Amino acid sequence: MDVNGWVRHDGGQAAGSGQWLVGVWGCLVEGIGVLSSSPTASAFRAVPSAADVVIIGGGVMGAGIAFHLAEAGVHDIVVVERGELGSGSSGKPIGGVRAQFSDPLNIELGSRSLRAFQDFPQRPGADIRLDNVGYLFLLTTDEQAAEFENSVRIQNGLDVPSRMVTPEEARRLCPYVGSEGLVAGVFSPADGHARPGLVVRGYAAAAARAGVTFVTHTGVTGIDTAGDRVTAVHTDRGVISCATVICAAGAWSGQIGEMAGIDLPVRPVRRQLAFTEPLTRPVPRIPFTIDFTSSAYFHNSDDGLLFGLADPDEPDGFDTTWTPEWLGLFRDVVRRRAPALADMGTASGWAGLYEVTPDHNALIGRSGELVNLLYATGFSGHGFLQAPAVGEIVRDLYLDRAPCVDISPLSADRFRTGDGTRPEAHVV
Repeated sequence: MDVNGWVRHDGGQAAGSGQWLVGVWGCLVEGIGVLSSSPTASAFRAVPSAADVVIIGGGVMGAGIAFHLAEAGVHDIVVVERGELGSGSSGKPIGGVRAQFSDPLNIELGSRSLRAFQDFPQRPGADIRLDNVGYLFLLTTDEQAAEFENSVRIQNGLDVPSRMVTPEEARRLCPYVGSEGLVAGVFSPADGHARPGLVVRGYAAAAARAGVTFVTHTGVTGIDTAGDRVTAVHTDRGVISCATVICAAGAWSGQIGEMAGIDLPVRPVRRQLAFTEPLTRPVPRIPFTIDFTSSAYFHNSDDGLLFGLADPDEPDGFDTTWTPEWLGLFRDVVRRRAPALADMGTASGWAGLYEVTPDHNALIGRSGELVNLLYATGFSGHGFLQAPAVGEIVRDLYLDRAPCVDISPLSADRFRTGDGTRPEAHVV
């Protein structure tokens, strides 16, 4: 589970929510890469009047795209963010990273990003607390086992070291798991989790050193077009005339698309998680463990565990209120799948937004109506883990180079034409 956009509700500072970016490393002032430790400097005094590239969204996708463009020598880039950097879909304490998917394109995006996360201390140069504990899917029906066996064959053919495991091996990998009713498991040791806030910070700092301007606390209010081109982005702090716009606005991308007169079918859906109280007994180092049937998941988090579950009855909307009542759904599931977790006390929780598309696959490409508008959004919970690869892809699209993979099936036009839809089976 790769849940996005968290807001903490325990009365404390939202570490990883984006707010810590001001206190730890300040903001990037006026595009000259100066770091300020003053919280009052968390927004720019003025918005640039012109730019070659305007990136809408300062989360992991926007920051990563800015880094890859600047690294390639692109100049005059402005990133516009409505809050603090990383305070939207990237503000969460732990993000899963994996290549265990059913679709070859998603496998390639995950694998390429895993390699980039592994290399992150060297490029762009930051510790992101990557922990390759692996991903463990728990399967409870023969049909699920057959589907995952087929996916494992595809993954292995693309050099992903995933494998089917017995219920007994699943329990050895994760001692909390109960084997009753468990048919099989799937495990890949190369997967794991990292800290999205640190990834945003690493990308943004490197991009700022290369001259990228980050404009925070600035909302986009409109987009001007002329013919088949975007000409300007309106913000509540001024107008930026531009040659290219890149939408990386996550759950808000549908609204950005409407401003430009194009359809980006992204809907916001709340997801919630919780943290256990600190555990007095040493917590075993376990994989990122997911009960596939229910979507319930859990993994290590500092001195305790993190719990999560997707409520199937959650309505669409931008509400990020954390409601502890949802924990009842999680406890009902884990009483069967991981009984020891059912009665663990929780200390705090978070709520945030998935950016969901109709087929739960991303939107990546160039607009067919507006030739200088690119988009990377709608990742349906998988944006963080695919961000490094997508940064490279958007860079190449901007430079009119062939990307590392064919992303034409992820065009937003697929829903209008009916071509290329490819439902991802391993959505959790």
